[in-house]
Amino acid sequence: MKAGGMKEAYDVIVVGFGFAGGIAAIEARDAGAQVLLLEKQPDPGGISICSAGGLRVAKDADAAFAYLAATNAGTAPDALLRTLAHGMTGLAAYVRALAVPCGAVIGVRDATGNYPLPGFETFGFAYVDDIPGFDPETAYPAVRGSAAGARLFRVVEHAVARRRGITVRLGTGARRLLRDADARIVGVETSEGHVLARSGVVLACGGFEGDAELQRQNWQLKPVLSAAMRHNTGDGIRMAQAVGAGLWHMWHYHGSYGFRDPDPAYPFGIRVKRLPDWVPGQGLRDDVVMSWVLVDQAGRRFMNEYEPYMQDTGHRAFDMLDPATQSAPRVPAFMVIDEPGRQRYPLTAPTWHDREVAARFHGETPRARDARILRSAPSLAALAAVFDIPANALERSVADWNRACAAGADAAFGRPPGSMAPITEAPFHGAPVWPVVSNTQGGPVHDEHQRVLDAFGAPIPGLFAAGELGSVFGHLYLSGGNLAECFIGGGIAGRNAVRESPTS
Repeated sequence: MKAGGMKEAYDVIVVGFGFAGGIAAIEARDAGAQVLLLEKQPDPGGISICSAGGLRVAKDADAAFAYLAATNAGTAPDALLRTLAHGMTGLAAYVRALAVPCGAVIGVRDATGNYPLPGFETFGFAYVDDIPGFDPETAYPAVRGSAAGARLFRVVEHAVARRRGITVRLGTGARRLLRDADARIVGVETSEGHVLARSGVVLACGGFEGDAELQRQNWQLKPVLSAAMRHNTGDGIRMAQAVGAGLWHMWHYHGSYGFRDPDPAYPFGIRVKRLPDWVPGQGLRDDVVMSWVLVDQAGRRFMNEYEPYMQDTGHRAFDMLDPATQSAPRVPAFMVIDEPGRQRYPLTAPTWHDREVAARFHGETPRARDARILRSAPSLAALAAVFDIPANALERSVADWNRACAAGADAAFGRPPGSMAPITEAPFHGAPVWPVVSNTQGGPVHDEHQRVLDAFGAPIPGLFAAGELGSVFGHLYLSGGNLAECFIGGGIAGRNAVRESPTS
């Protein structure tokens, strides 16, 4: 859209107030810019505030690069991965400095990469362990997530608020990018009107977890339920496309599996209980047991229910199409669990950043939620009837599973032996299980300077992107990696947006 009739101007406009947008605004302001920070939702935080709050850090940049290169399998350029790897080595110190004004305590602990690939031992996590006097539920009543994620966002929000040169505008969505006669990005059309950016625009407005149409056009697997967010509807992707941006990683998303709430007022998928991640070759802690197995619509078990990083790849085994019937025989799949398994721990682990959902569901206990979702029966055959799956096949699948538990090895799918528990004691319980997306990785292509590139690889003048909007991760994800790139890439985008030649 061509620029014209401007009444308001800033040096840099940042779209989206999650981690990436907040850091971009901070760095742009510290570089001398007057910054407008836009957020579509009525509250800041986006999907960032629902995160586990662990920033991936690294001791050695070369080792971190080796791991990122292996796990991205040629889907992101080396220069971009090296920049991220180098940024991880200084990230803990950056967050410590950012946290000083609000008194936050930063802790760093070793934690290898998710897979035993070159460089995996160099990694760790940085967390905000404490902020004196800060209560996440009081500060962010519309959010259900981890306390660590809320604490990390509080550090960013506090740092934004301390900088007088950052104007925050909530409840204001961006609709289109504005260009001048030379095709340079010079501003944003918002829900309240046009705003000029004298130097640059940073898109940090998330992915498309909440947009069914983008999912339909880019994923064979469907439906996929959003874990926490309905406002991430691909706005930045469409705005960038409209000015010629290339796209990448649109197939790739971070997700697992979980439940659909029978209450239609609950709009999200509910991820199944998170159990600790494990590294192949190293095994699990001795006290970690998974209570359930999954079967498809024919009553057959079809996957390792407990992959090393289940929260990232747990959905992938669901992605099977029967071309003869044009159906997905694993969507939904079905969880099967016995009474001791049901009692072991709550099975549902919801997250949200949504005022309406918080108002209605905030006080519900995990056990009450389980009771609403699970169906029960006195026998496996009766449970099969509840879900209209073949009883003989379900009974055979559970019998095979119980024999594997007795043998101490899952020869069919390789589930970790320590996680295996037999399913033997009635009543039996179950529920439909669906693929769930935590956040997407696809979006506009960018380089190591966070400049958005067009379909031929040339930078689009004045336009930058950061965070999950066009993430570097295009093959396997690194736990905590999106948070790290929000801080590292957001900072680079904010600084470089200021360095762009100002418009006249």
